Amino acid sequence: METSAVGQEPISVRQVPSRFKGAGDAELIAAARSGSDAAFETIIRRHNRLLFRTARAIVQNEADAEEIVQETYLKAFTHLESFARQSRLSTWLVRIAVNESLARLRRNKPTVRTTASTASTEWSMTAETDIVVPGFSAAPSSSPEAAAAQGEVRRLLENAIDSLPQTQRAVFMLRAVEEFSTEDTSICLGIPEETVKTRLHRAKKQLRSNLHRRVASTLSDTFPFAGARCDRIVKAVRLRLSGKQPGG
Repeated sequence: METSAVGQEPISVRQVPSRFKGAGDAELIAAARSGSDAAFETIIRRHNRLLFRTARAIVQNEADAEEIVQETYLKAFTHLESFARQSRLSTWLVRIAVNESLARLRRNKPTVRTTASTASTEWSMTAETDIVVPGFSAAPSSSPEAAAAQGEVRRLLENAIDSLPQTQRAVFMLRAVEEFSTEDTSICLGIPEETVKTRLHRAKKQLRSNLHRRVASTLSDTFPFAGARCDRIVKAVRLRLSGKQPGG
């Protein structure tokens, strides 16, 4: 069975086996229980990025996160009979991924990476986080300059998220990025709903503080005007002062 790369952007409908386009959780689970490879593939493609982001938020290591995602699917697919139909498939899978991630942290505690230098370049911030980065526009644009600016905003966000405490990172990724409900986030992380709200509030507050601090240090470099452009202005002004028009 061929799967998509972990952490990719959401798959297009064409990548989902045609038999299961638009299929719900119940249909997919039933087909997977009967051994359908297409059902397994559809489940994986639908949940890859969600599970990668969740694991990445906890372990802060992309290689570990990818392994956790694989272990999550293996554990889920070998225990499909334990799936409770009253919950969403995504919630069940995330809960498994969280447990796998926390177990990985306990096993690798002496060598866990916790610095922002391991920031992921794969999980783009596409959901509304109500975190405003001063001095940058998030409006989409096809120009290379705008694309570069958006890339810088993403890096700032990723580094700022990596600086959050692990408990706040996990809540922020599920609530603000993946847009899980407070109830589902509570179930996935095994914490009370009030704790989810508190941690999300603290995460947003710290992110705003971190982003303002990081952006403030780069404001002096915005709208650069040097090199050839600066030389061009110098030449034009000197020519005009001497009574000659540029190009004349």
